[in-house]
Amino acid sequence: MVDQDNPSQETLEKWSKDPDNWIWGVFYYNKGDKRILPPKKNAWMGNTINFANPKSVLFLIGALLFFAFVTFSILK
Repeated sequence: MVDQDNPSQETLEKWSKDPDNWIWGVFYYNKGDKRILPPKKNAWMGNTINFANPKSVLFLIGALLFFAFVTFSILK
């Protein structure tokens, strides 16, 4: 049984490598994973968004709004 609040490192790696948790092999979608920015399939490539976690989606929207604000502020 997997402890959803504190999964082991082995479970986290298993989730990242499971192809069923990747939509089209690009978008990470795992309802059991509570991390906002889990590592990509190849951890050396950085992190990705867990689209099954509403906090992750809000983080992405916030980051996009921030960069849009900075861009428009510079252009004015």
